[in-house]
Amino acid sequence: MKAKKKTDSLLSLAFAILSVVYVMPIVVVVINSFKKKSFISLKPFAFPDAKSFAGLENYVRGVEKIEFFKYFGYSVIITITSVVLILICCSMCAWFITRVKSRVSKLMYYLCVFSMVVPFQMVMFTLSKTADMLKLNSPWTICIIYLGFGAGLAVFMFCGFVKNIPIEIEEAAMIDGCSPLQTFFKVVLPIMKPTYITVGILETMWIWNDYLLPYLVLDLKKYKTIPIVIQYLRGGYGRVDMGAIMACLVLAIIPIIVFYISCQKYIIKGVVDGAVKG
Repeated sequence: MKAKKKTDSLLSLAFAILSVVYVMPIVVVVINSFKKKSFISLKPFAFPDAKSFAGLENYVRGVEKIEFFKYFGYSVIITITSVVLILICCSMCAWFITRVKSRVSKLMYYLCVFSMVVPFQMVMFTLSKTADMLKLNSPWTICIIYLGFGAGLAVFMFCGFVKNIPIEIEEAAMIDGCSPLQTFFKVVLPIMKPTYITVGILETMWIWNDYLLPYLVLDLKKYKTIPIVIQYLRGGYGRVDMGAIMACLVLAIIPIIVFYISCQKYIIKGVVDGAVKG
């Protein structure tokens, strides 16, 4: 019994240290966002003092230099449209795959699962060319591309959850006169709420922080996302405004951290219900 308590204590200590290691980069970014440029490189891990404290100067300069809120809006549009499209299309696809037992449905499922293991680097150049040809290079159309890349995980999790929904509920709705679409939206969708929330959280975090796909697809002369536009806080001859960069990074991560913290209680439940059972 003592040995077990000792092991638990050591594991708790190890995970506490690991948590600090993971959190430290964010803490360093926040600390340096309030320091003058010259002190960030000299003492990156020191807290601001009377001499190095810059107040909100870095935030104001960063927001003004890159039109932060304009590109923040583009990131919001891309994230919301993509996540909504992924949730609706993938949940309907998963319902079809689970309820319609055929070779086509099995093939669709395996293709979705296979897409999760295909490296993005294998398709990125072809994707960039295709997106340009099909005019998918705007914040309002890039959601179609995100649907393709986000479908694998979403369909996998939704399929696992739908298997646990008693089919008798859907049959009763059909007997009462519901069409397949009415059955899905009025009966199945409300039951799938835990997995909807979980998939929504995971996809939101991925899309909001994504750099490479928007960089390859978007028309950068007109549109940029927050991760892309922050790199433009570079001056001539390779000079970097680290204070403004740190400030903009803090502004960029605040929405996603708040979103994650407010919804984290649904993640474990949704993952268990959607991927382990059945």
